[in-house]
Amino acid sequence: MNVPSFLVAGGRWRCFPIPLRSLLFQTLHNSCCREKSTATKKITPNIAFCDGNTKECGNAFDKLFSLEQQASILHVLNTASNKELEAFKLLRGRKSINIVQYREKFGPFQNLESLMNVPFFQYKTTIQVCNSILCPDTRGKKRKSQENRLLGKLLKPDIGRERLKAVNSIVSIVFGTRRIAWAHLDRKLTVLDWQQDECCRLLKGTYPSSVYLEEISSVISKMPKADFYILEKTGLSTQNSSLFPILLHFHIIEAMLYALLNKTFAQDGQHQVLSMNRNAVGKHFELMISDTRTSGKELVKQFLSESVLKAEPRVFFPLDKVVRYRQMFSSTEQNRVEELYDSLLQAIAFYELAVFDAEP
Repeated sequence: MNVPSFLVAGGRWRCFPIPLRSLLFQTLHNSCCREKSTATKKITPNIAFCDGNTKECGNAFDKLFSLEQQASILHVLNTASNKELEAFKLLRGRKSINIVQYREKFGPFQNLESLMNVPFFQYKTTIQVCNSILCPDTRGKKRKSQENRLLGKLLKPDIGRERLKAVNSIVSIVFGTRRIAWAHLDRKLTVLDWQQDECCRLLKGTYPSSVYLEEISSVISKMPKADFYILEKTGLSTQNSSLFPILLHFHIIEAMLYALLNKTFAQDGQHQVLSMNRNAVGKHFELMISDTRTSGKELVKQFLSESVLKAEPRVFFPLDKVVRYRQMFSSTEQNRVEELYDSLLQAIAFYELAVFDAEP
């Protein structure tokens, strides 16, 4: 605001009579208010006015979005399919359908304000949609990244989610110092095969690698074919030197299983053998006490009973096999054959943690 010079020169303001001073002050106050109001209108579009005035809205869009940004938004609105539009949170449901129908009836959008002709699009909604197209919501990507990190802690080596979602059956393998057990389950959690094999002679002396090859090959020949073979990854500490012979034994068996079961790896580079974190399985079934995992025997016994008594059990044992499985379980109760119990629990946890949780 330009203040008259006679008001600021040497304090001449006081020379005017009081009534005239009041009148001049009111005039200056009104002038200041008009300038502030005009400045505000130039910076912020009047949203309420834009609801009914297309020309004013067009000017508002020009102020809010650069020509390059407007071109990017229009490209999405004019080329994206209904499914692609639904990827934007604010365009899910009826809004994306209305955009496609409007496009088919009237042709491509020529400017951003023409989006307001589509049902459910007022001025404020249109602004929000344009912003969401320029800056899409990244929460979905963050969630997927977090899921991938959790999956990486559960399974090794890293495996593509699309392969996990497509799995039809797996063989879960758990080995100890005296035996190897496996459970064959499909994605409906039906137990197709469940058994164990003794291989206790490997730790009774010093044997060449050829003996390991013979023993492990014999066990593998009894295993059914599956999309993946899941091995238990033990958490034995390498700091305890007294456990070194057992650790060496486990590593040899693990390496043999990786080599013999990954039959097509040399041709396609795709892993069929994965290692699953033992403690993660224990946490899933609440079998952990501090860092120690307790026996899963009672839980397996419960699953066997529920398969017969419940209409929709968590795990399904086929009627033609359930008697044999219950007899096998009973014969091992006194010896606590943990490998047998753990192979079944690991298979269930694989589906519930890595396959079903990975599905959209």
